[in-house]
Amino acid sequence: MTNLKDAVQQRYADAAIRARSGKPSCGCGSTATCCSDPITSNLYSDTELRAVPGEAFIASLGCGNPTALAELKSGETVLDLGSGGGIDVLLSARRVGPAGKAYGLDMTDEMLALARDNQQKSGLTNVEFLKGDIEEIPLPDNSVDVIISNCVINLATDKDRVLSEALRVLRPGGRFAVSDVVVRGEGVPASLRHSMELWIGCIAGALDESTYGEKLVRAGFENVDIEPTRVYRAGDARQFFGEAGLEAEELVEQIDGRFMSAFIRARKPQGKTCCAPSCCA
Repeated sequence: MTNLKDAVQQRYADAAIRARSGKPSCGCGSTATCCSDPITSNLYSDTELRAVPGEAFIASLGCGNPTALAELKSGETVLDLGSGGGIDVLLSARRVGPAGKAYGLDMTDEMLALARDNQQKSGLTNVEFLKGDIEEIPLPDNSVDVIISNCVINLATDKDRVLSEALRVLRPGGRFAVSDVVVRGEGVPASLRHSMELWIGCIAGALDESTYGEKLVRAGFENVDIEPTRVYRAGDARQFFGEAGLEAEELVEQIDGRFMSAFIRARKPQGKTCCAPSCCA
């Protein structure tokens, strides 16, 4: 069996190929249920969708809209971790304006090619897409004002490394403002957690919300806040569970309302100017 990173990369490559053909890019499971309400629908306003090429939206596999919540300002530099087809990068570029810059980082060649095509179609010049891993961000220390991400960090195998890298590249006072899948409360049985994660994100490693906050603090962030934006109900996944041979009614009480999309905010302390091992070990 392929490892997690290979599986994630294949999923996003397939999504990019589907987007180019105009097909929805759910890329998860054997049913369209996982790509419909309540996870991926109605995340972007009509105004936002008109501002980006259609392929950028079709390729989106997110569970939130970090650009709408990150309070981006003119002239800021933004980095999107796991930028996919580029929808959040392009929206961010418009928000920060010509004096700002929006980077997108992705490890999948097919998604990078699609994102760069979408950038050309958009006419935006303050955008750059980088190839790389979110566990090893190819940007200098203290180089960006805001980090966003749309349900990608939950897929990382080493989340502590991702958060450490995010802190490193943020400028002092910089903001971490991501959408991600989290679990509320411990004790979800492993088999049920796996089934719910298959429905929500196909391949997921969602953290308990308290653990997420603890990891951010341990990485060096402050002012951590986790705000649920969309709570997932087990009843909405009945079709998926049925096709997977699971009894949905038996799952409802144990997992109903325990998984959710959340907007996760944190800030790099003003006085912390370097996060490389050589200067903040």
